[in-house]
Amino acid sequence: MKAMILSEYGPDASFHEVEVPRPSAKPGHVIVRIKATSVNTIDTMIKDMGGDLPLSPALPAILGMDFAGTVEELGEGVTEFAIGDEVYGCAGGLADLQGALAEYMPADARLIAKKPQGLSMRQAAALPLVGITAWEGLHRAGVGAGQKVLVHGGAGGVGHLAVQLARRMGAEVTATGSGDAQMQVIGGYGAKPVDFRTTAVEDYVARDTDGKGFDAIFDTVGGANLTNSFAAASLNVHVVTTVALSEIDLSPAHFKGLSLHVVFMLLPMLHDVNRAAHGRILAQLADLVDAGVVEPLLDDTRFAIPETGAAYTHLKSGQALGKVVIEL
Repeated sequence: MKAMILSEYGPDASFHEVEVPRPSAKPGHVIVRIKATSVNTIDTMIKDMGGDLPLSPALPAILGMDFAGTVEELGEGVTEFAIGDEVYGCAGGLADLQGALAEYMPADARLIAKKPQGLSMRQAAALPLVGITAWEGLHRAGVGAGQKVLVHGGAGGVGHLAVQLARRMGAEVTATGSGDAQMQVIGGYGAKPVDFRTTAVEDYVARDTDGKGFDAIFDTVGGANLTNSFAAASLNVHVVTTVALSEIDLSPAHFKGLSLHVVFMLLPMLHDVNRAAHGRILAQLADLVDAGVVEPLLDDTRFAIPETGAAYTHLKSGQALGKVVIEL
């Protein structure tokens, strides 16, 4: 089969198309013929940092975590899928798990689900990692009806789904971003947009919570921005982040009694722990998509698999609005 191989790590490393043996299905696994795979920030981090990240696969590597495609082969014990099923998931591209930048990919059947019927393969491939992350974060924060919820990065990959799901849960949502295009995206999902470059935290806290602070915060920006999350929070509430690789002063969180949660959705893949939870989330997410409650936001630029390097560069440029997807 054809695959895009990375033979070295680093910002200047290039993907090369080569022929590699087609995998066969192990017990509990399926072989998926890949139709599309999306690029996530963690994919670009693995490519650029390689050995500095403990989750990076050995070289030569086939990256790509998210995918949509059709089931081509069933391993022993797999009964919930049939050959020809259209599926989607996040099941490889790290550690010893082959990724989706190839014609065929082995996937643990617990990590996948039937794709939303109303989405194309390209659209479905944009959902798994960010959808699962948004789902887990909102549930960790205990988001519910009537709450005032703040989402930092509301037009980003995780953020745009967190906004939609929080609205589905009955929350009133405020979301930060920058520029007119992101403000339009956030407003289009029924949230109150805030341009963080021109509006101070205390101003939107006063506007949207009468100065009391938000009932839950989902910070997809993280890092230094967590100080803004602490400032925007009410007392004794949950702050969830997807980016905690930093040193910050937790004093503001202490004096408000905040609970800080870190969502790292790759743990089931890395440690083979509770993988079935991801399959269940994807199945429920597909139902919401088909019900018209949730929709993925895709960047307008299209990439074929020989253009994998350009797709990674486009995501890293910061110019993409929505998920970057590579089609096979």
